[in-house]
Amino acid sequence: MSKQKNKSRHLATISLTVMGVGFLATLPFQDSLWGTFLQGGFEAGLVGGLADWFAVTALFRHPLGLPIPHTALLPKNRKRLTSGIINMLENDWLTKESIRGKIASIPFTAKLFEIAEKEVASEGVQKNVINVILHLLHSVDSKKLAPIIEKELKSIISGMDISHYLPLIIDRLSKRKYDEKTLDFILNEVDEWSQKESTKDKLGSLAIDAIENIKVDGFMQFALKSFTNIVNEDKLGSIIQNLIQKGVKSYKDPFNQNRQTLLFHINTKLQSIKSDEGLLQELNNLKDQIGSEWEPEEKIIHFLEELKQKAIEYIQDPQFFEGYLLPQIRYALTTLKEDEEKVESMETWIKKQISIFIEKNHSKVGKLVEENLEKLDTKTLIDMVETNVGKDLQWIRVNGAVCGFLIGLILVGLQLLI
Repeated sequence: MSKQKNKSRHLATISLTVMGVGFLATLPFQDSLWGTFLQGGFEAGLVGGLADWFAVTALFRHPLGLPIPHTALLPKNRKRLTSGIINMLENDWLTKESIRGKIASIPFTAKLFEIAEKEVASEGVQKNVINVILHLLHSVDSKKLAPIIEKELKSIISGMDISHYLPLIIDRLSKRKYDEKTLDFILNEVDEWSQKESTKDKLGSLAIDAIENIKVDGFMQFALKSFTNIVNEDKLGSIIQNLIQKGVKSYKDPFNQNRQTLLFHINTKLQSIKSDEGLLQELNNLKDQIGSEWEPEEKIIHFLEELKQKAIEYIQDPQFFEGYLLPQIRYALTTLKEDEEKVESMETWIKKQISIFIEKNHSKVGKLVEENLEKLDTKTLIDMVETNVGKDLQWIRVNGAVCGFLIGLILVGLQLLI
């Protein structure tokens, strides 16, 4: 731009110089017809070029530095020029109505969807999305969050209605046959215990002690003594051990009547528990005790920190964005795009928000222009104007010289003819 400005200035200077040199060169030949004719043209061209040079220069500065009245028009009228520009922008070019009309014609949601679908898989979007998620995770303060979670847990426990949950738990136990599973577990434990050698010895010893401590007289005492002489501790332990194992085996049989009877009684007892006021009261007391004495804050903090660390590691995995997040984003965009009602609602909301913003900030357009213009000193502002329109202004000087030359030739020609 500066080169074009200098080139135009040189061209204007050359045209004015040509007219001046031509005028001086024709002075010795003014007695001849052609000398008079050309001299008149160069003289008029020189006058026209000088007049236009003065006029153009007067717009920006004092010609030759002389404070001639009505010159340096732009520096003197800077405030009026700025006000004119601002008024033209606010009231003619960028009115609220014209901006709203332009906004109404722009399909914002369509453009947003187009940009989103195009850029969602780009490396920049991936990096920024991951960084935002990681930043949010790192900003989670487990120590501040733990008391809130603890309070909510205690509130949930305190608000639990045991009389509502206990029947549900018992029905679930029966449905999943936990009564049978519990019985089988106990039978297995008893069976495993009864098979041990130490169990046999213990049972034999207990049986002998029990027999010896029986207080009877006469024939019964003689019978017991005879029995203990025949059956020693080892044999008696084996007998009891076999009895226990046979009993366990019989109760393991799902079709055993005794097993069915026992399970029936267990289930009946469980059903009766549903309305056992004493048990409900005990459970409520236990619930209240847990709520008042339970202090899980440290464990919650530890759990949250572990959870946060696992989440960070998972998100930092390159497969997280490509394999999980990107498909979810694309699915959400597709679903939203196909919902015409939501799209129309978004479009209306966006345009409404822009209109509100314009309504509140329209006056700031002129203020912004004014602030930017005020940042420039007068010399810089003049240079900018000259740089942008200088080419046309310099051509005014050239045209003044050329037109003056042609008009001078015509006038001299008419004068010679007359």
